[in-house]
Formats: sequence, C-alpha cells, structure tokens
Amino acid sequence: MKLEEIPVEVLPGVGEQKKEALAELGIHSIADLMGYFPYRYEDYRLSDLTEASHEERVTVEAQVYGQPSVRWYGKKKSRMTLRVQADGVPIQVVWFNQAYLKNRFRVGQTIVVSGKWDRHRLQLIADRTFLSESEKEKVVGRLEPVYSVNSKIRMNWLRKLIHTAFTRYGRQIEEILPEELRKKYKLISRASAMYYLHFPKGKEEGRQARRRMVFEELFLYELKIMWLRRFHRQEVKGLVHRFENEKIRAFINQLAFPLTGAQKKVVSEILSDLREPIQMNRLLQGDVGSGKTVVAAIALYANYLSGYQGALMVPTEILAEQHASSLKKLLTPWNLQVVTLTGRMTAREKKDALGQIQMGLADVVVGTHALLQETVVFWKLGLVITDEQHRFGVKQRAMLREKGEVPDVLYMTATPIPRTLSITVFGEMDVSTIDEMPAGRQPVDTYWVKKELWPRIIRFVQKECARGRQAYVICPLIEESEKLDLQNAQEVFEQMAMELAPIRVGLLHGRMSSAEKDEVMRSFANNEVQVLVSTTVVEVGVDVPNATVMVIYDADRFGLAQLHQLRGRVGRGGGKSTCVLVANPKSETGIERMRIMSETTDGFEISRRDLELRGPGDFLGVKQSGLPDFKVADLTHDLRILEAARTDAADYVNRKDFMTSPETRPLYEYLCAQNLTQTSFD
Repeated sequence: MKLEEIPVEVLPGVGEQKKEALAELGIHSIADLMGYFPYRYEDYRLSDLTEASHEERVTVEAQVYGQPSVRWYGKKKSRMTLRVQADGVPIQVVWFNQAYLKNRFRVGQTIVVSGKWDRHRLQLIADRTFLSESEKEKVVGRLEPVYSVNSKIRMNWLRKLIHTAFTRYGRQIEEILPEELRKKYKLISRASAMYYLHFPKGKEEGRQARRRMVFEELFLYELKIMWLRRFHRQEVKGLVHRFENEKIRAFINQLAFPLTGAQKKVVSEILSDLREPIQMNRLLQGDVGSGKTVVAAIALYANYLSGYQGALMVPTEILAEQHASSLKKLLTPWNLQVVTLTGRMTAREKKDALGQIQMGLADVVVGTHALLQETVVFWKLGLVITDEQHRFGVKQRAMLREKGEVPDVLYMTATPIPRTLSITVFGEMDVSTIDEMPAGRQPVDTYWVKKELWPRIIRFVQKECARGRQAYVICPLIEESEKLDLQNAQEVFEQMAMELAPIRVGLLHGRMSSAEKDEVMRSFANNEVQVLVSTTVVEVGVDVPNATVMVIYDADRFGLAQLHQLRGRVGRGGGKSTCVLVANPKSETGIERMRIMSETTDGFEISRRDLELRGPGDFLGVKQSGLPDFKVADLTHDLRILEAARTDAADYVNRKDFMTSPETRPLYEYLCAQNLTQTSFD
C-alpha cells in the first residue's frame, strides 16, 4: 500500500477530532504528514558566549552559583534572575513570568538555557530552560523543527506524530528520481532527505536534505510542464501560415523608425512559429514603450498575407480605440481593414462590425471582452493576440482562442517578469522578450521627495501646464480611511482643483462606471483636462504623449513593478518627462523601494529587485498567478537549480522509452497520478 493511500488516523493519538484538525492543515495521509515540512528551525546547539554577538539567540550550558531572586509586578507578572557561569563568564539569566521554576535550582547544578544574549549587560533573557538530563538529551545540540499549526494542534504533539510516522513507515518511502540524476548532482536518497528536513542533526545534513528536495520539487514541476509542451507540439496541430519574406521586409522597411535588435529577434521567433504546423503559444514581454505594438502589427500582417483574420483583445475600451488607431496607421496603407468592437458602440455600429467580421471583410479586429460574445463569428481566424494578458482570466483567453479552429496565440505583457518566474509560471509557453528601448526614447527623471515639499510640487505642475504639458497625480485610496493615513484621490482632487485654478483638473477612480472612466480619459487624451488625479486604474491606460509629469502620492505604499508601470504613463512623447515620488516611508522596505525607483528605469532590473523584496507570491498575486505552491523551493534563490531541473526534465520527457524504461517508469507513474497522461504519443 502506497503512503498516499494510508490514512493518518492509523497513527496512535489521532482520533476523530485530531483527524479533522490535521485535515485543516492539508494532512490526510502518511505521505501528507511526512511531506509537511517545517518552515524554520530553533537552534539548540551549544553556543560560545565569548564569540556570540549582541542580541544573538544562544543556547548555553551553565553552572548555578547563586540563589534565584524573584520580583513581582502585580499578581501575575514576575521577573526572576539567577547568577550562573557559562564558558568561564559570570552572567545573569533573566526569566519573565516563570517564577514557578524558582525551587528547581540549586548551587553547583548544571543547566542549559536558551534565549537572547545581551552582551553589554552580560545578561541572557531565557525563553527555554532544560533542567533534567532527559530534557537535555531530547533537544540540546539539535535543530528543532517549527511547523505551521492551528489552535487544535500543539507543536510538540505534531513533532512526535511526525517522528512516529517515520519510525513506522520511513522504509516505505519510494525513490522517484532516476539514479543517473542522483549521481549527476550527488543527491542523497529521498527517504534520508525527507527525514533530515524534519530532524537534521546539523547544518550540513539540513543543507543536503533541502538541496535534494528543492531539486525534486522543481524537477517534477518542470516534468509536468515539459510533458504538456510535448503534448502541445505533437498533438495540437496548428495552421501553417505561408507568406513571402520579401513582403514582410517591405512592410518593415516602410516603418517610420528602424526596429531595435530585440524587436528583430522576437519578430523572427514569432514568424517562425506562424510557419510551423503547431499552434503557437507564445508570451511576448517588453517594458513600457519598448515597441510591442509594432511587433504585433508585423505578426498580423503576416497572418493577413496567409489568408487569415487576426484579433487583438485588450482590457479597456479606450485602449481598444487607441490600439485600433495605431494599427490603422500601420496596416491601412497595405490594404488591411481594421475594425473595432467594444461595448460602447451603438447597435448599428456593432451590427456592421459583426457583419464585416463574419464575411471576412475585417482583416484585423480590435476589441475588449465584447469579442467573446456568441454573436462574434469569425470567417477565418488565424491569429489571436491578447494584450496585458494577466488582466483576463484563463477562461476568457480560452474563449477567444475557440473562435477559430486552431489559431496561433500570442500573449503580450508590459509587466517584465524575472526569468525565474517566466519559466515557472509560463513554462508551457515560449517566451519572447524585448529588452531594448527604441532609439530616441528618453528615460524619465525620477525624484523622491518628502510630503513637506508638496507646495513646490504644485508649483512644478503649474509650470509644466503653462508650457502646454499635462500631469498625472496618483493616490492609493479613493476616499478617506480611518485605518490608513494615506492621501486619497477625492481629497487631492479637491485641493488641486482649488490650488491650480484655472487649470482644469479631472478625477478618475475604480468606482466610476466604464462610461465615466472612458469619458474622463478621453478628455485627458484630448487635453481638455490638464491634470488627472487618479487611483491606479491608469496603470495600464491610454497613451498620452503630451503628459510629462507623474506625481505618485504615498509612493512607498506601492510595489516596485506597479510604480514602474505608473511611471511608464509619461515619457511617451518627445518632451522630457519627470516622475515625482512623494513619500515619508517608515519601513526599510519602503525606503529601499524609493531608492531603487530613483536609481533605475530598467523594468527588468526593477522586476528582479521587486521579486527579492516581496517574494514570488506577492509579486504576481498568488490567486491569479498560477504560481505553484512549492514546499521547499524558493524561486528568488533557486534559479540555478530550476534551470538545471528544466533541462533534465526536457531530456527525460523527449526520450523514446520514457514511458517504458524501468529507470523512468516512476516518473511516468507520477504523471499518471497527476491525470496528465490521457493522451497517447504513439
């Protein structure tokens, strides 16, 4: 019987109540229990006080040479002190609210205490005391695991239960990694690694155990990804686009500006995909203003030359209109008909657009969620492009794909994703990156100022508006909040409208209807409104080349990637642009964010630093990210192991005898257990 099939209640002490409490932690079987790893360890190995740093946590063996003294504060609070000698140093040990220990000490006795060391006062604040030999034997000299528990599960009880599970079933832990992989990376056995992660005797054992389990986790994850890629490449037959290179070259040569090296590279990758008889599944990522729209236009033109229609789905109506305008300028001279479809259109306009789409008169369709409606029927859909793909759910993206037979799919995002995450979260996709800005694009000057300088910021905005420029002012909240002392959009709007008069100030926030938002954005785009006070709804918004100032209030409350996206709203025209971060950060993280934003405008560098500061879950937003819930691996530090695991997983999956070889059979059985093997590759 496999460990996954043995219920946890077979262990002594696990009755109905404990079974339910363990289930709340996700523990149902012996395998779940053994795989419930600690998130940290308490170090009870003996320290040398002569080498210990101030406020370091230490565990020392000491000899009692005084009597304990207890001082009471009220009826329940107490402070007990005791003079001892440790490592030849006379020190004082202090216990808070543990007066019950008073009668357990005697002069000459050897005790072990653990706690925070005050080097200046030669004082140790004890939080754990070991007096009997049996207590010392169980814990002292070891790293003790600390687990996430709930109110119904005590830590010590869980430690004992896990130890019992290993004592009874440890020999049944099956190896899953092929022997050649274990030898290649000098990995310890699965059984040893799992045991030592719970009960390491020392740092080296713990390091080897973690190294083994990190590789296993990442390798098995990449194995699933590579299996899905193999299925996609061998089973999902796509359209074969046929177009002449000369016509593509002529289109590129007629552009108003030369392509950057990065744009040429990704264009080559996309065109190569279009020619393959396999459905394209590619993510195109590039910083704000790096030229993704031009790349999309080239792909749509190649798709048109092949006799197919193309669709571009974007998250907002104003963005749809803007993309349609840009694509018309690029594609209309080459006889392509670009049609827009949004919810804002009149019934007559929609009817005309739907007719053109169905009859094949529309070569490129740009729209919002309206593209997903049942009434939208394409004549011959060959290419689907989704802009800011993270704004759409998985089902929505799939619905657009299903409008065609097997259209090629290109996802675009202006949120630079560090390599670690792109090959994990988007592992089943091919990833293209534009990491070079077009010539002539000026970086945005970024300054961090304290709130006390707000009057100077007002004068700076006035000066820019007097020159005919426009400004964004971003706030984190819509209305006043008692809990958070943050400047809010409504308050700033009222203040700026008064201080900047007669300059016109607009207000934009998430509680407005789509029509109201579009109206405000349209007024700003047409320069009818010079200053736009807004929440983060403009993070992915329209292109207003005339806007040269971005003021972000309470900037330390935003993540780095979000700050960078907001900054990307300016610097889109020829004029010099400025971003002002207004913040009085109280945390080290907040200060670090302000420093990073002031130092660099490179989206990929900012992305990497953001990942380090926040971790992958917060970076992407755990719920919508599709990020796997790794138990041991840490994507911010384990990139080299991830890349090695990915290479090895691809090698195994593509072997002809992968499903039949005794060496790889456990891997195939693992995929079977994940319900990923319904498709044959014969």
